[in-house]
Amino acid sequence: METSAQSRVLVTGATGYVGGRLVPRLIDAGFRVRVLVRDPVKLTDVPWASEVEIVTGDLDDASTLPAAMEGVEVLYYLVHSMGKAGHFRDQEERAADNVARAAKNAGVKRIVYLGGLHPENGRLSEHLESRKRVGDVLLASGVPTVALQAGVIIGSGSTSFEMVRHLTDVLPYMPAPRWVRNRIQPIAVRDVLYYLVHSATVPSDVNRTFDIGGPDVLRYGQMMNGYALEAGLKQRPIAALPVMTPWLASQWVNLVTPIPRALAVPIIASLQFDCVAHEDDIRTLIPDPEGGLTPYRRAVRLALEKVNTGAVETSWQNAVVLGAASDPLPSDPEWAGHTVFLDIKQRQSSADPSELWKVIEGIGGENGWYSFPLAWAARGWMDKLVGGVGLRRGRRSATELHNGDALDFWRVETIERGSLLRLRAEMKVPGLAWLEMRATPADHGQGSIYDQRAVFFPRGLGGRLYWFSILPFHGVIFTGMANRITAAAEKATTTKPGSTPSP
Repeated sequence: METSAQSRVLVTGATGYVGGRLVPRLIDAGFRVRVLVRDPVKLTDVPWASEVEIVTGDLDDASTLPAAMEGVEVLYYLVHSMGKAGHFRDQEERAADNVARAAKNAGVKRIVYLGGLHPENGRLSEHLESRKRVGDVLLASGVPTVALQAGVIIGSGSTSFEMVRHLTDVLPYMPAPRWVRNRIQPIAVRDVLYYLVHSATVPSDVNRTFDIGGPDVLRYGQMMNGYALEAGLKQRPIAALPVMTPWLASQWVNLVTPIPRALAVPIIASLQFDCVAHEDDIRTLIPDPEGGLTPYRRAVRLALEKVNTGAVETSWQNAVVLGAASDPLPSDPEWAGHTVFLDIKQRQSSADPSELWKVIEGIGGENGWYSFPLAWAARGWMDKLVGGVGLRRGRRSATELHNGDALDFWRVETIERGSLLRLRAEMKVPGLAWLEMRATPADHGQGSIYDQRAVFFPRGLGGRLYWFSILPFHGVIFTGMANRITAAAEKATTTKPGSTPSP
């Protein structure tokens, strides 16, 4: 029996860049969608959350998989460890083996996997080798598998697009490694999603890899200058330097783009090879999308439109930062069994609570942090220098935040829209840190109260010394934040149509 558009599908990696875009397209195609996530809170307010079945589980924990697989006909495997270090290849292979066994035992009829284009011969980078090994495990599972192999994916918010964009925007002259001369076959994210959706219904006897790529084969330098033309910039002179090693190039990318070193390293390592499709057999099973595959410059144009209108659907920014805190703030940190340092500010404001909340939810990114920009920028650069995400990671939308969103070097841990925003630090600090901002109506019924709380659990002596060393700056930064946030809300309240200016 072959699968159909009414089949139940299970998506792993639904909180990731591709998975988060695939789910709504599967829903639109008529599939009944179940998603497997470690932390359901991350899907609390995504637009499609109410249209899917959410199951809690972990690919590393085989005991959680049988329930997730029950009644599933098609499994999408979209998980990989872009930023991991250490023995991630063994971990990824174990996770794939867990999934393969569970899928076979549950009678799953089709696995669809998204891997990476790679040379047929020769040594691969660690991450390409790992993705190839995962594909091999799934293909040997006994469940018919379509293993799509894509190269550089171009779309708003994709890591590859953002790296091209920021390198080209920032640098009028491009000293670059020799790999800028390598051939690459980029593919638009919309075409990747098209192939993924249609792979669910290919004939039941298909079990193999398929290379997928767009219609253009370019050198990496041509990709950067193609972006420049679409962005209205002058083409950039590019000099390929033999001394620019992959390690040195990743440090360079880490410093001049928002891409953290942990993500830059695997991307750059993969670019050491030509990355082009060796066959186009996918066309024998899945016809090209209407209008054909998307040319590179059109893919860039579409991505820029999404960026400029704030309509970025998913982003690399929300990738998990390895080593960053993931446990939520205890409800009462002073009684949580930790040494805890607090910085608390409160302001009464004449601003309407809704206007105060708009300022809170709009904080960070291009809107800034309402206090001592030079100090925030310096802290961001310090974080980048030690391999952190830095302050330039920004935010996906200029006006809205959701649970799990990245926000500069913070992550949204809790958002109670209209009242509470709690951010968990993902910068490199010797401890655990949170920043809370609250908006509540004033007791007398007019105006609002702004509460701001910084919480820090120090780790060892270094954590305590860190906190006391930055206390003088807190007096400036956090006081300024509280004052300027309430002032911005008051200004917005007094300029609303029909409002009465404050005396």
